[in-house]
Amino acid sequence: MIEKKIEISMLYDFYSQLLTEKQRDMIDLYYNQDLSLGEIAQELQISRQAVYDTIKRTEKILYDYEDKLKLFKLFDSKMTNIEKLKDKVFRLEKQVESNSSKEKLKQEINDMKLLFDELFNN
Repeated sequence: MIEKKIEISMLYDFYSQLLTEKQRDMIDLYYNQDLSLGEIAQELQISRQAVYDTIKRTEKILYDYEDKLKLFKLFDSKMTNIEKLKDKVFRLEKQVESNSSKEKLKQEINDMKLLFDELFNN
């Protein structure tokens, strides 16, 4: 599981334009700039409790957007497939260098084609 701080930062990257300016500012200050609730409250001249409530409410909003739109899930899936493709390319290169059979090489290439199809059709 991704650490919450990283997860919220990633969701923020995907969905920040759907938030209000106030919500964007607080999430950015808290998660990306690592300011404490007290520091944010002082900077924005509001109570620490108001900062806390806004951050918690905004976290829920970000998770709701992801539940509905699934942009982060799609991104993560594509990155996983890209990593798999990279590994297959390196394996294929080694098989070519070691003069593997044509059948093994064809199978690796077919596997790569399937991964490419997944990448471009999802």
